[in-house]
Amino acid sequence: MMRKAILILTMMTTWISLSQEQSKTIPQIAISGEGKVKVTPDIAVITLGVQNSGKEAKEVKTQNDVVVDKVLKYIKKFNISASDYQTTQMSLHKNYDYEKKKYSYEANQTITVTLKDLSKYDLLMMDVMETGINKIDGVEFKSSKIEQYETEARKKAMLNAKKKAEDYLSVLPGQKIGKAILISDNSSTYYPRPVFYAKGVVMNETRDERETLAVGEIEVISNVNVSFVLE
Repeated sequence: MMRKAILILTMMTTWISLSQEQSKTIPQIAISGEGKVKVTPDIAVITLGVQNSGKEAKEVKTQNDVVVDKVLKYIKKFNISASDYQTTQMSLHKNYDYEKKKYSYEANQTITVTLKDLSKYDLLMMDVMETGINKIDGVEFKSSKIEQYETEARKKAMLNAKKKAEDYLSVLPGQKIGKAILISDNSSTYYPRPVFYAKGVVMNETRDERETLAVGEIEVISNVNVSFVLE
């Protein structure tokens, strides 16, 4: 019993000591920092779709398959790597018309193309509707060096936080910032998505030198919250 009492007393003493240690206030300053990098995109992700409806499931599925076959052959003409295009969605729905009391079927298929050579964009988009595609759901621009720019933005954010902390302490004699004791990240990347939607339209067959692509800029933003010890 004596040994148990001594053990319990020792544990309580240790716990009290730890609690007192943790309760000590560490002089610190909490600062937010932001780093921003603007990048010109060099990749376009194009989403193409085909949709057919009819009385028979086999009929609408076959119609879609014919179009998809033409689309894939069309894409290959631009020497786009097989790893840069894929079917990203495929569905077959059975619908019921309560007024006509009949069933109908709708087939949808989506193909995503990653275009790594933007000089091919206009030619690719010029005749793509002729393959039977009846939906162009959008174009998203990205950068092939996004990780490099994210690293750059993070460094800028940390430097910004440190500079702001130094500015605040510059008016307090005898104090300076010490090591960082807490860093939290809240970063984001903005990908421009141009307003582009086509459904069941025929593209203009006029071939000229007009510029039809405005890629804009990608904003890579890093936001951090940093707590520095005050020395």
